[in-house]
Amino acid sequence: MPLHYVFLVFAVIAETIGTTALQASQQFTRLGPSILVVIGYGLAFYLMALTLRHMPVGIVYAIWSGLGIFFIAVIGWLVFGQKLDLPAVLGLGLIMAGILIIHLFSKTSGH
Repeated sequence: MPLHYVFLVFAVIAETIGTTALQASQQFTRLGPSILVVIGYGLAFYLMALTLRHMPVGIVYAIWSGLGIFFIAVIGWLVFGQKLDLPAVLGLGLIMAGILIIHLFSKTSGH
């Protein structure tokens, strides 16, 4: 796997941790999760910036945000008990399909 994809994967993980901590921070009233939000987002944007050296911003952002949406929805369902109805599951499937199409077929995705 090219290094810029490693940066992108870790950017998604950091953003997912930051967003999960955002929910757990209870509107920044809990110190530990609030600190994790700042660290998670800071690391995510730094790693995304490194990825931008090799890939176009639109492609990076599509993959970063799409995977983030998918992972946060799954974490919300598993950890926070948030419900996903059929349209939500179908929409998440379409997001994942879009990411796969970009990765597998686009010549602009930097692989």
